[in-house]
Amino acid sequence: MKLSATRPDICTEGDIKTLVDSLCQKATQDTLLGASFAAAARIHWPHYLTSQYRYWSCSLLGAGTPEGEALPEQVALPRGGAHIEHWLQLFSSTVEEYFAGSKAEQAKQLAGQMVTRLKAVRSRELPVD
Repeated sequence: MKLSATRPDICTEGDIKTLVDSLCQKATQDTLLGASFAAAARIHWPHYLTSQYRYWSCSLLGAGTPEGEALPEQVALPRGGAHIEHWLQLFSSTVEEYFAGSKAEQAKQLAGQMVTRLKAVRSRELPVD
């Protein structure tokens, strides 16, 4: 891992692309998340990536506006909490691998908030016995 003094903050669209592409590459190769991300890729991977770039650019750089609600498409994960928590760890470690600074910290906070919202939405979707 690079030293924090040599890592830039997230400042450009290129930085967003680096973050998203790196995260998705790691997730597709991950033993726990790989199948979920492969399913997203089969559906329409370019659209998924574009929605990720748009969401993070809007959220971190104030660039443009996300179309619709970001949450349903935001994370290609099954309903299980372990998968979601693992994605958050992978996201945070990817941010820390490439970036350091206030926007990098904001990205990790937003991902944590997204996971909290995702868990709440998905828990309401599950049938109650």
